[in-house]
Amino acid sequence: MQFYNLGMVVIDEQHRFGVEQRARLWKKNAVPPHILVMTATPIPRTLAMSLYGDLDYSVIDELPPGRKPIITRHLYDKERMQINRFLREQIDGGRQVYIVYPLIEESRKTDLKDLMDGFETISREFQMPQYQVSIVHGRMPAKDKAFEMERFAKGQTHILVATTVIEVGVDVPNATVMVIENAERFGLAQLHQLRGRVGRGGDQSYCILISKEELSAEAKKRLKTMTDTSDGFKIAKADLEIRGPGDIQGTRQSGIAELKLASLTADEPILKYANAVAAKIINDDPTIEKPQNAPIAKYIDYLTQTGHQWSRIS
Repeated sequence: MQFYNLGMVVIDEQHRFGVEQRARLWKKNAVPPHILVMTATPIPRTLAMSLYGDLDYSVIDELPPGRKPIITRHLYDKERMQINRFLREQIDGGRQVYIVYPLIEESRKTDLKDLMDGFETISREFQMPQYQVSIVHGRMPAKDKAFEMERFAKGQTHILVATTVIEVGVDVPNATVMVIENAERFGLAQLHQLRGRVGRGGDQSYCILISKEELSAEAKKRLKTMTDTSDGFKIAKADLEIRGPGDIQGTRQSGIAELKLASLTADEPILKYANAVAAKIINDDPTIEKPQNAPIAKYIDYLTQTGHQWSRIS
């Protein structure tokens, strides 16, 4: 299919979408769009913009042929022996494992697990020569990162210990387990992106979210959302409910909405109806000059006078 009329195409995780999937997405639009944005999990502000009517959206809710849904489990620190036993079973079966940490080095300000200490612990638990462990993080020289990633991609190492530098652009079909340490400290979109590093082959894959036992209500909701669904759009809606939509008329990507009563998620049917009414008004009165639309024109003038920067949207 030729996207002959597109001025710009922004595709996130493009390798997740097949040609037929993209063609079906395209055919839903009677008039070809000027911008096509593809993402595994939209951030709250992007989802809010689609709900407001600034973006039309289509949802691809099927896995590529041969892929299996990823099994996600939330476990605690005290269950680490059980986790390590499961990792050994996977590695001994010829599979590979990612282990992701929120920090590179220990911080005095937090009690989070850090990559350097974790690498040493894992290397003791999974000793050479039976097991090979790689390490990748953002402070490494690019050539060293590329070397370690290539070793893992070729199957020369069994475990890749990393930070979120592997969040996107990593495709190793033989990797079947994603372990995320201190999972309560990651956002939903980031957790979903990390989970997407596995499940790229035909074997059953797993995502293990490890956290401390004392969790805030918000953290519990995020982790429960991850174990309940792998649907990126449902995860994005939960993220919108938890973090807020940000500033639709500005650049803030999350935060509480300036709405007194309405809810962007609960009141989506009302938003769709309002969008249809607005589209009809614009079609009938493009310059907003008819007497019945005077209140709308007055409000637009007010927004202009109060310094709203429409150019900052998106």
